[in-house]
Amino acid sequence: MFDGGMALTFHKLNYSSVLAGNLQKNRTHYRARSNPPVDVHFLSVLVQIDESKNSPQSKKISGSGTAPKRYQNPNSLLKQANTVGIIGGVSVLPTLIFLEKLVWWSSRDGEECIPFVVCSDPSIARVLPSQSFTSRNARIESNVGVFIENLQRKRKFLEQSGARCLVMPCHVSHAWYDKISEDCLLPFFHVGDCVASELKEAKLKPLEAGSNVRIGMLASNSILTAGFYQEKLQNQGFEVVLPDRATMDHILIPAVEALSRRDMEGARNLLRIAIQILLVRAVNVVILASDELQGLLPHDEPLLKKCIDPMDALARSAIRWARH
Repeated sequence: MFDGGMALTFHKLNYSSVLAGNLQKNRTHYRARSNPPVDVHFLSVLVQIDESKNSPQSKKISGSGTAPKRYQNPNSLLKQANTVGIIGGVSVLPTLIFLEKLVWWSSRDGEECIPFVVCSDPSIARVLPSQSFTSRNARIESNVGVFIENLQRKRKFLEQSGARCLVMPCHVSHAWYDKISEDCLLPFFHVGDCVASELKEAKLKPLEAGSNVRIGMLASNSILTAGFYQEKLQNQGFEVVLPDRATMDHILIPAVEALSRRDMEGARNLLRIAIQILLVRAVNVVILASDELQGLLPHDEPLLKKCIDPMDALARSAIRWARH
């Protein structure tokens, strides 16, 4: 449990395969670089309570900035006006890594951790498996309705629990962000908007004369096909450079396959090649929009200076909102 916090459990689930004590061992694929591990019990609902700028990419609450009356439930778990609600995704571990960032980054300057409430249901993986690097398979397409309904229920639960803004640290869930956020009056951050906004603020210069700033992307076929990252970046004037078919078939997909065989060195070398191919095409940075690719390279890898984890931008946006 976090220092100064309390945990409430609703329908406690069995997470024997990923106990908090084994977090470091299981973070081969999901590593929040340079951050210390957080001792968290895996619960279907985890609540962090502490005493405690709206961002342009979020949906706005009209008026003075307080939540509409429909969200001011006297029975809410949390009462703070800056409570962040976190909708867990298909996989539990990336949600935990996002939590680790939220806790560590919001409290590392001596400030108290921002209040948050999390709703995570790993059974959703039976409805919609993690995004495939090869294709959008038929199972995903046939279960989209059930998946969206599940996340909408989570969203409403968090609203009723006292959340005043929402985030969804899951790439694949953002493919249906518009449906999930339908009728939501709270600020609901879109990871693509957060990334595009930070890159815009960085005032990057084109690496080739006469061209726009180019942003590379490495992700699964399902995320690339969904196109939401490309749309958000292009709306900010960036040119998006995607891996070509040969890179996907002969480098990126084999990298993920090597990872599944625990051939870490092979996976790392293939990922390095994929990043280099995009850098040769004059991209300023490469977005690693895949949980499989995060934490694969060592923390002192020079190529990481040219890479972005979208969930970092999402966490920073939530913290900025809560602080202001």
